[in-house]
Amino acid sequence: MWQAWVNGILGLWLIIAAFLHISPAGNLWDNLIVGVIVAIIGYLMVSKKSWQGWLSVVMGIWLIIAAFIPALQLHTANLWNDLIVGILVAIAGFGALGGSNT
Repeated sequence: MWQAWVNGILGLWLIIAAFLHISPAGNLWDNLIVGVIVAIIGYLMVSKKSWQGWLSVVMGIWLIIAAFIPALQLHTANLWNDLIVGILVAIAGFGALGGSNT
């Protein structure tokens, strides 16, 4: 299931991005917590339960919203990282809801 791989990789990227020294403390914790959740969702998504897809969609939407919270963003790179990863996580979540195995 491609959605599981995408979420797993994006979750790991968020965990790594949390420790890059270009983000404020709020963004560090946001990316770390959401990254762990998204990585776990990616691992659990292999069993094809709908709640993992919905949780992935919610995490993606949260990342999109967090991209525009000024207290969480120090640089434009943080905004774009959260925005792009949020969109991809939400797309993978919606794709998992469709039940496609390819």
